[in-house]
Amino acid sequence: MGTAAGSAFDTETLRRSVEGNTATALLSLYADDAQIRVIDHNTQPSQPKVLHGRDEIGRMLEDVYSRDMTHKLEECIVQGDRAAFSESCRYADGVQVLAESMITLRDGKIVEQTMIQAWDE
Repeated sequence: MGTAAGSAFDTETLRRSVEGNTATALLSLYADDAQIRVIDHNTQPSQPKVLHGRDEIGRMLEDVYSRDMTHKLEECIVQGDRAAFSESCRYADGVQVLAESMITLRDGKIVEQTMIQAWDE
């Protein structure tokens, strides 16, 4: 685990934000002009879900963190202005979700993220 050179982004900050109980801390890690591309069973690679800016990202995170589930940062590697991490989630009924993300950083904030996720069906 590490820290992006010259930035405030580090794995412990990401861990606390992912594993917290609200979207607020995690949203604070994104730049105002950030973009997330989500690929999963419903939004496949040819037509991914793309969220632009903190407002859209915030709405998605608020929805996710309003659910009865836990979040765990499994792994994270930071190298320069890039990072990759794995997150596992578990709903109260036992359904599990796994998400893999590759991110680009600017001044310690996430500016681009591609997330591939899968869940029990």
